[in-house]
Amino acid sequence: MSYLEHNLAAVPVGFRKILALNWPIIFLLTAISGVGFVMLYSVSGGTIERWAQPQMQRFFVGMTGLFVVSMIPIWFWRNMSFLAYSMAVLLLITVEFAGVSGMGAQRWIDVGFMRLQPSEVMKITLVLALAAYYDWLPLERTSRPIWVLFPVILILIPVFLVLRQPDLGTSLLLIMGGGAIMFLAGVHWTYFATVIGSSFGLVLALFQTRGTAWQLLKDYQYTRIDTFLNPDRDPLGAGYHITQAKIALGSGGWTGRGFMEGTQSRLNFLPEKHTDFIFTTLSEEFGFVGSISLLGLYTLVVLFCIISALSNKDRFSSLLTLGIGITFFLFFAINMAMVMGLAPVVGVPLPLVSYGGSAMLILLLGFGLMQSAHVHRPRPKHK
Repeated sequence: MSYLEHNLAAVPVGFRKILALNWPIIFLLTAISGVGFVMLYSVSGGTIERWAQPQMQRFFVGMTGLFVVSMIPIWFWRNMSFLAYSMAVLLLITVEFAGVSGMGAQRWIDVGFMRLQPSEVMKITLVLALAAYYDWLPLERTSRPIWVLFPVILILIPVFLVLRQPDLGTSLLLIMGGGAIMFLAGVHWTYFATVIGSSFGLVLALFQTRGTAWQLLKDYQYTRIDTFLNPDRDPLGAGYHITQAKIALGSGGWTGRGFMEGTQSRLNFLPEKHTDFIFTTLSEEFGFVGSISLLGLYTLVVLFCIISALSNKDRFSSLLTLGIGITFFLFFAINMAMVMGLAPVVGVPLPLVSYGGSAMLILLLGFGLMQSAHVHRPRPKHK
C-alpha cells in the first residue's frame, strides 16, 4: 500500500465520499444557479425578496438534498427505482383528481410549503426505472420485441397522464429522454426509424382532426403550432410572446444593454420574463457574450456527465448518469430553441435559471443520483 493510500485509509468514510464527489459539476451547477439569481434580481426590478431570495432558498435545500442522496450507495437507488417510478405515477394520478390549477392547466399538488409538480418528479424517476430495467435485462434480449414493449409502456403511462394536464412540453421531454436511454441501452435503430417515420403520419393526423370532436390536441396547442410556423400572423395576440422575445434577443447585440438596462423586461414587454423567457432577458442585458457563456456552462455539465458515465463500470450507473445528462440537455436546448423561434412554445423552463421550485429541487436531486453513481463506482485496486 502506497503512502497516499495509507493516509486515505485513515480518513473517515464520509469524508472520503465527499472528496470523491464530481466537484466540477457541483461548481458548474452553482455557477448556473448564480446566473439565475442575478437575472431574477434584475427582472424583479432590483428587489431580492420577490423571486431571487425564494430561489436561493430552494437552491440551498436542493444542494443539501444532492449531498444527502450522493452519500447513499448507488445499489440502494437501483433497488428503489421501480418504487420511485410507481410513486411518481401515483402522484400524476393524484393531480388528475386533486391537483391545483394555474394558467389553464392542472399540474400541481399543494403540499403546504410549496406546490409540487409531479411531472418534474417523473422526469428523473423514469430515467431511474429505465436504467434499472436495462441493467437487469441481458444484452442479447435488448432488441427483442417483447422486451422492447415493457420500457415503451413505462414511457407511455406518464406521457398519457401528463398530456391530460395538459402539458405537451413535458410529454415531449419524457418521450425524447426515454427514447434516448433505450437507444443508449442498445435497442436496434430500426425501432427508432419506424417511430420517426410514423411520427409524420401522426403530425398529419393532428392537423386532420383539428376542429373535430376527436381532435388530438387542445385549441391553444394548435395555436402555438400556427404561431411557430408564422409568428407574424397575429403579432399582438398569439404571436406576441415570441415576437417580443426575438426583439429582446436581437437588441442585446454583442455585449448587451447592461445589467438591469433591458427595455423589454423593464417595461414589461417580455412575457413570463422570470420563468420560460428568462433567457431573452439575459440576452438583452448581456448580449451574445452572456448568452454563449451560459450555453458554455450548460455544455460543460453535459460533458462532465458523459465523462463520468464512461468511467462507471456497471451498466446501471452509466445509463443513469447519461440519462440525467440527456434530461438536462433537453431542458436547456428546448427552452433556448423555443424562445428563439426555432421550436413551438411548449412551456419548458431554463434549468436552474428560471424561477420555480419543483424543477430546481428535482433536478438537483437527479444530479445527486448521478453523484451517487460517481462516488460509489468500482475503482481499480492497486497492488
